[in-house]
Amino acid sequence: MSVVQHRRNLVIVVSGPPGSGKTTVAKMLAERLGLRYVSIGQLFRAIARERGMSLEELSRLAERDPSIDFELDRRAREEAAKGSVVIDGHITAWIARDLADLCVCIVAPFDVRVRRIAEREGRPLEEIERETRVREETEARRFMKYYGIDVKDYSIFDIVVNSAFYRPEEIVEIVLRALELKLGRSSANR
Repeated sequence: MSVVQHRRNLVIVVSGPPGSGKTTVAKMLAERLGLRYVSIGQLFRAIARERGMSLEELSRLAERDPSIDFELDRRAREEAAKGSVVIDGHITAWIARDLADLCVCIVAPFDVRVRRIAEREGRPLEEIERETRVREETEARRFMKYYGIDVKDYSIFDIVVNSAFYRPEEIVEIVLRALELKLGRSSANR
C-alpha cells in the first residue's frame, strides 16, 4: 500500500490561471483519491450571479472591495482545515499553503487558455480574450495590493505542470507521483 493510500485527511491545493485546466485536474484528483472537491472559482461565479454581475464586473468591483476576496479566502481555509479535500482556486496555494500536503500549479500559454474557455463556454474568442485579460490584470493588481502576492511567482509550489503539453489524466499521474514522493520523504524524516 502506498504512502498516499495510508494518509488520512489529505489536503491538495491546485492553483493556476483561468483556462489552465486546474478545475479538471482537481476534480480528477479528488475522485481518484476519494476526497471532497471545492472550487473557489465556482464560489466567485456564484457571487457574480447573486449580484447580477459578469465575472469582469465582479473582478473590477473586487479591486475596490477586498471583502469579496477575504470571504473567498476564509472559505478556502475553512475547507482546507476540514481536511480530505482538493481545492482549486487561483491563489488558494498562497492562502492555504500551511494547511496543504501538496501545492500544485497548472499553467498554459494565454492563447491556449483563451481558446479552452471560449470552447467551454461557447462564446466568441475575442470576447473571452478581452474578458480574460481584464480579469487577470485586475486579479494581479488585487492580489499584490491585498496580499503582496505575485501570481507569476511559482516558487511556493511543490510542482508546476504546463497543461499544453500533458493531458489531464497524465497530469493527475504526475501529481500523484509528486505527492507520493513528498509524503514518503516526510514520513521517512519522522
